[in-house]
This record gives sequence, structure tokens and C-alpha cells, in this order.
Amino acid sequence: MKEPPAMRKSPNFPMLTGRESLVRLIGKRRRFLPNRHLLLSSASSLQSCLNLGADESGNIVSLEDGQGLSFPERKVKDSGGGVENGECVSKMPASDWVTCPVCGKKVRGGDYGVNLHLDTCLTRGTKRKLTQRTLLQLNFSPQSKVQVCPVELDLEQSTVYEVCNNPHEDSANGGHEVDTVENGDSLLLNGRARSFGSECQIARKVESASLSPKKMTRHFDIGVEDIFGTVVDTFIVGRKFSDEKELKLGMAISLLREPENVKDPSAIKVLSADSGCCLGYLPRSLAQYISPLVEKHCLSFEGSVTALPNHNHDIVPIQISCHGTILRGEGKHDDVDGIKCLWTSILQEVEAARKNPPSMTKYQQNFSLLIHEVLIRSSNLFTEDEKLFMESFTSLSDDSQRLFVRLYSRKGPWFRLSNISYLEISNALQAVNELSGKGYVIPFECAEGLQTDELMGILRVLTVKELREISCIPKKKGSQNSRKKDLIASALCSYRDGLCPVLPSMLLDKAGPCVKMSSRAETVFWRAERIFFLNGEQDLSTFLLVDLGAVKYPTYKCTISKQIFLSQSHLLDYEEAIEVAQLMDESLDGNDANQVLRCLKIADSCVDLPSENVSRSSISGSEAAFISCFTASWVYSKVILLGISFLERERRYPDAINLLKRLLDCFTSDGRRGYWTVRLSINLEHLGFLDESLSVAEDGLLDPWVHVQGRPLNCEMGKKSRFYGEDGEQWGVEQLALQYYANEGGCWSGVHTESGIWLTIFGLLMWDVIFSDVPNVFRTKFQTAPLDLETDSFYLARKGLIDTHLQSIHNGLAEEILITSWESHIGTACRGVNWDRHSLSELRAAVTCVGGPCLASLCRLLSQDYRSWSSGMPDLLLWRFHGEYRGEAKLVEVKGPNDRLSEQQRAWLFVLMECGFNAEVCKVMPPPP
Repeated sequence: MKEPPAMRKSPNFPMLTGRESLVRLIGKRRRFLPNRHLLLSSASSLQSCLNLGADESGNIVSLEDGQGLSFPERKVKDSGGGVENGECVSKMPASDWVTCPVCGKKVRGGDYGVNLHLDTCLTRGTKRKLTQRTLLQLNFSPQSKVQVCPVELDLEQSTVYEVCNNPHEDSANGGHEVDTVENGDSLLLNGRARSFGSECQIARKVESASLSPKKMTRHFDIGVEDIFGTVVDTFIVGRKFSDEKELKLGMAISLLREPENVKDPSAIKVLSADSGCCLGYLPRSLAQYISPLVEKHCLSFEGSVTALPNHNHDIVPIQISCHGTILRGEGKHDDVDGIKCLWTSILQEVEAARKNPPSMTKYQQNFSLLIHEVLIRSSNLFTEDEKLFMESFTSLSDDSQRLFVRLYSRKGPWFRLSNISYLEISNALQAVNELSGKGYVIPFECAEGLQTDELMGILRVLTVKELREISCIPKKKGSQNSRKKDLIASALCSYRDGLCPVLPSMLLDKAGPCVKMSSRAETVFWRAERIFFLNGEQDLSTFLLVDLGAVKYPTYKCTISKQIFLSQSHLLDYEEAIEVAQLMDESLDGNDANQVLRCLKIADSCVDLPSENVSRSSISGSEAAFISCFTASWVYSKVILLGISFLERERRYPDAINLLKRLLDCFTSDGRRGYWTVRLSINLEHLGFLDESLSVAEDGLLDPWVHVQGRPLNCEMGKKSRFYGEDGEQWGVEQLALQYYANEGGCWSGVHTESGIWLTIFGLLMWDVIFSDVPNVFRTKFQTAPLDLETDSFYLARKGLIDTHLQSIHNGLAEEILITSWESHIGTACRGVNWDRHSLSELRAAVTCVGGPCLASLCRLLSQDYRSWSSGMPDLLLWRFHGEYRGEAKLVEVKGPNDRLSEQQRAWLFVLMECGFNAEVCKVMPPPP
């Protein structure tokens, strides 16, 4: 399974609380942020409760009495276009545009965006006419209000499709995807109704590759008599495995099953009818349906070669037809129906192959699939120009499509044409010219007008040797060993100081022709990728992992009755919040305290976007928890939480308190309120407000969204204790405790696992519950868990199913469920399940010895609050058998000589004992001197 993005740490700002979560949210950093300069330059004019800045040394200082930044009183527009005190006007819907009073251009209607545009126009020297209105005279209220009608769909008529990631497990009729929504259900956007059905019809004009051929093919109404003699066009693949290299046009062929094939049990060989030599194989997608016809129904296929390939290993076009006899009579009707279903699937596969020629590379097909799916299901989130731009990808030549996907997947941002060389791209220069003409890439042809960021990007494509050869870079003593980063910094410094004004021309001569992804292509396709995967941890490489068989995703149904993003304005707000999150992460990497504070101010001013109240009101309570994770306010709350951790480290407790109160005021129904309340109480205690701290803690206990579970915090202090074990090796306290319990401690077997083994057991025991058919929680074919797993709605939406399943576990069926789940799903990706760390025998021993009642209690806790209970369990799980089928288990929290239990860890152990677990604390002490 793909590893999550590497955790980025910096020397001055180590992994602060909330940063790991933010890094996962961001995913792969974007090389181009459309609003970078806009956001950072406007941070000083935003309303925020923070009044902080950073001095030249990077220290946090207060800004008072007009020094530095100032923050006016919070205001917000009322429905009549005026303002009311006490609220925040930080953003406006992305669909609002105003006319600049200086240049007359249309500008997006956010206050800071208009301010920045106006400042830019004024700095050009263009004076405002007396007849033009000032910025304060502009009316920013939109011409048409956004109205969202709640979408109430009958689940039986909602979009339902089955995601089957293993084609061999798919039946002839299974996995059929229905991409329609009732035309009567619509959203009212910008004052006009937009039908989901019409959106789909528009999007269906795009023909692109699909990994699921059935969804793009027409319905075939066939009879048994139509099967025989029907000619099917397909091709031979796997020519490198052929015994006969030379082919002849019209060569007769036959098919032969190869059930012993390790990689594909449904494999079908293509043989020469004359010599019997192997010519290759049928495509796997087709072989899975022809195989049962040959093996089970004893039908045979013959055909001929219809065209010759240019190279020996290229695919070979062929035609095949079915021959044989279908037995009729009593008891044979099911077989006839099965044959008709299989033949329908064969025709659908052939139709899909006709639309998506095998000449397309796999990554090319994957990218086309991504575009196709997004345009069908989320076309309302793009403008007409953006949709036309995405659709134009299918009209590009194969070389251009492949080159674009290759460049899009690389780091960049600039690429030297001399370094672009791929076997599957026959003419890279021609592909670059086509991509440039269609606006997908921008060439570096002119040295004039390059910004500093662009110069830095082009400098990075040069080698260290080439950088040293640039004459304007100061030659320092010992510079032969200079790092590339230092040489680039020196070149840019010389250019900024005016010592090397010809640097752009020198770069053009040295680097040669270069190209970069256009900002339009980068933005549109990043947005499409985000909509498709709904997270930052997955990208196009996810397709590759599936294609290579490195990851196998579970099978589940997607029942979609509500959109994640109801309108483009909500998506753009969310996208802009992700940009702020990336800026925050980059600022911490660069130890830029001033920029950290700017990002924090932006998040503070935007955390309670009024535009999102409309979308929240149309979401049911059980779905609000996980759908709210796709709002701008939720992203800003994570930025603020990281900022709070930063302020606490800087001992700026008053500012941290203000932000915590802000979060608690803005998010009244959120499972994170418990942690925020704890931090608020602790920070008040730091300032000596003990009564207020106690009051906050007591009020938190009454908060219905605060779960009092005693979740432990990481309370390690100093270095971990190390000891010599009985074998003379150095061990930590946990391994030393395992040795003790294995011998004089009572002959226990066990593992040092903390939460790992419990999450694996939970995933296996609750597999059918986790992947049960619940509306709106499965939306892509690349999910390892439902979207609501870490929310309270997971249990509420499946209460009856969970309670019934837990009763079976309580009654002693846990081991049977575990074995069945292991054998049925081994190797399939599931949140929390680690197939490699623990063997089936270990898991069976643990389940047997823990017992049904304790397992049921633990699974109930994880079902009700997976986020809180998925970490922090005691260090050791021990077990020992009494006879063949009975045993006992013990949970042990291990502490070193400098360690002690926190109050929360005491509460954790207490809750486990309440569930019936045998739990204890093992204190490891060094021997007396």
C-alpha cells in the first residue's frame, strides 16, 4: 500500500501537535498555488483576534499602538447589503465578481482580492476618474443569491454501483455501475435549476478510457442463436511469451485455456492452428468471460490474424468466433442464462476496447478515466471553459497525452526538453508543440519578464557543473564543493542586486528549451484529482499500485445520494483553504515565524465562512460529521490547531486561549471539542487562572460532544530507558517485560503491539460491517474504509447491524469470523489491518484467550469512537492457554524507572477493566547498586 507523505520536520519547529494531520490533508504539495501572493499580501488587512508579528530575529512580538499590523473591528454584511458589528467579513462566495473601478476588469469579489487588484492597478500609475466610484462605494452584494434546495432522494433511486477491484471475482452481471440520477432531483444554483440528469448527459459526450468497460457500453439484447458465428474483434497481447515470432496475415488461430497460469487463472493462450505454437494471450479483461465458456460450457473459439504489427512485441489484431453446441433440456436453463450473460459481457468488453484502443498506455487510460468520472459526477463544480479544457485532453494525440501525464506526475516545475525521453513517446518535440498550442504547457523561449520564482525553477534544472559555469555567480574560495542550493541562492542574489541582469539570457542559453505545466492545467487537473480521490494522500500512482497488484482494494457498493461539494463556490473555498494549509506547512519548514502568523490570521478570519452555513443546513445529522471534513472551515480549523500548538511552544498562552475559544464558538458539534477544552483548561492554568481552568474543565464534562474515555497522551520524558536482557542484548522496557512474563512472570506468550493488533482484529471481525452498504460513505474505488469511520455517525448509521454482529462475537463466534475474514480478504487493504505484522495463528490465539465478551466490548468502543480508541492501548498483549480451547489474556502497560502513569492512562486502564480485561502496570526498575 502506498506510504503516506513523509512527515516534514524542521529544526526550530519539530512535529507540533496537529502537523502530521495537516501534512496528510495536504498530501503531495502543489508546485503552483494560484492564490499564494494574494493570500500572503492580504494577510495584514484581515480581521483576526491575533495581534502578533515576528521581529528580524524570528521572535514573536505583540503589535500595539499602530506598530506593525492593525485589525479593524469585525464586520459582516447583512442581507440588505449593510454591515453589523460582531461578525467577520473575510470572504465572499467564489461566484461573486465585481468590476474594478480603475481598469474595468472583472475581479473575484473577496475584499482582500479586490484590494490587492486595486493596489496593483494604482501602482501602474492609472489615476481614478472623478466619475468612478471608490472602493468603499462599490456594492459587493451579488446580483443573484445562491440558493441550495436540499436534495432528498429515495435511496432506491439513488446512484448505486458496485466497486469490484478484482475482475476475477466479478460475475457476468455483477459490478454493473449505474451512473444515472433521477432527473427530478436538482440543485437550485444562482437562481436556476440544474438537473443532475442533464449534467450527466452533458458529461457523457466525453469519451475516455475506463477501467470498468461496462459503464461506457450500450445494452446488448441477444439470444442464444446470436452467439454462434458472431465475429468478435480483439487482439493478442503478451507477445514476449510467444513461441512463434513470425506472423502471416490471415493466419488461422485457436484458443486454449491455461488454468495453471499463476498470474491469471483465467488466462487463455492464442495458438497457431497449423503449428500449435503459442502466439500470445487474450487480454485479461476478455479472458475472464471467455474462460468459463471454454471450460464450463465446452465451447470452442477459432479465428484469424487481421493485421500485422510493426514490431514483434506489439499487439496483434485478430477476429474470433464461437463454435459448439448448447445443450437444451431439463435442468439446462440456468446454463443458457449464464452463457447469455457471459456473452453480453464479452460484447461489452469488445465495445470498450473499440472506444479505448489498446495503443493507450495504462497510465494514459487511468488519467482519461479520472477525467471521465469527474466530468460525469461533478461537472457542476467546473465552469464551461474548464469542462471544455478537460474534454480537449481526449482530442490530443497519444504522444501528447502520454507526455502530459508524465510531466504532470513529476515534480518540476520546469523540464528540459533535452531530458525528455520515453520509449512510448515517438516524437517528444511534436508533442510539446501540440501541448503548448492547446495551453497545457508553457515553453521557456523568452528571457524577458521572468519572475524570481521562475528563475529559481529553471536554475534547478541545471547541473552543479552548469551552475558553476554561469559567469555571474560569484566565485568563492572552495566553491568547487559548493552545494547546488548555495549556487542557486548566489545566482538569484546577484540578479536581485543588479550584478547579473543577463542571468535570464544566460539561463536560456545554458538550459536550452524548457517547458513547465501551465497554471491553468495545473489548477484544473489538481482539482479534478482532488474531487476524484477526496484526499491528498492518493494520486495517479494509486492506479499504478492497483495495476501492478501491489494494492488490492475491497469490494463495496457506492450509494450516492448527496454531493460532497454542492457548488463551485464551496469547492473553491475548500481549495483555497488547502492552499493556506500548504503555506502554513512550508512556513514551518522554512522556520518563517512571520509567515506562520500570516497563515494563522487568514485561517482565523475565514474559519466561520457564512457561505458554508447553507450547505451544512442541507445535510442530515448522521452525514454532517464526515461531509464537514470537506469544508473550508474544517481545513482552517486544522491550521488554527497547528497554530495553537506553535503559540503554546512560544509560550504565547493568551493568544492560544483566544484561538481555542474561537474554535469552540465556531464548531459547536465536533468530536474535537474535547481536546480543545483540555488545551484551553491547561493554558488557563499556565497563566494562573486556576478557577477559570477548573470551570472550563467542568463545563467540558457537560458538553455532549466530549467523550470522557480517558484517552492517554504521550507522557514520555527524556530518553527511553534501555536495559540488558537475559540474552545479553540491549532492550527497551517493553521487550524486557516480555522476557519477564515469558519466564518467571507466568509463562505468557505475547507481543509488544500497543494498538496495532487490536485494530487488525477489529478490521477482520467487523469487515462485513465496515464495508456494508451505507449511503454516501463510499464514493471512489480506492477507499480502505468508509468516510464516516472516524465519526460518531459510523455506529449510529449501522446500529442494528453492529449490535447483531457484536452479539455473535459475544457468544463465542469470534474465532470463526476471524478465520473466514482472513481467508476471504487476505492482502486486501483495510484501515488498521496489518497483514504482515501478525500471523493468523497469533490472531487466533489472542481472540481465543481474550474471549467473546471482552472482544465485543472493545469492538463496540472502536465502533462508537474509532478516532479516540485507535491509539494509546497498553503496550503488551499477553496470552496463555489452559488446555486446547481455553485460555486467558492480559494487557500490560510498561513503565520505566523515570516514567509514571498519567491520570488519563489510569482512566484508560480503568475503562479496560470495566470491559472485563485483565490489565496491570509493570514497573521496570534497574537493580540496586
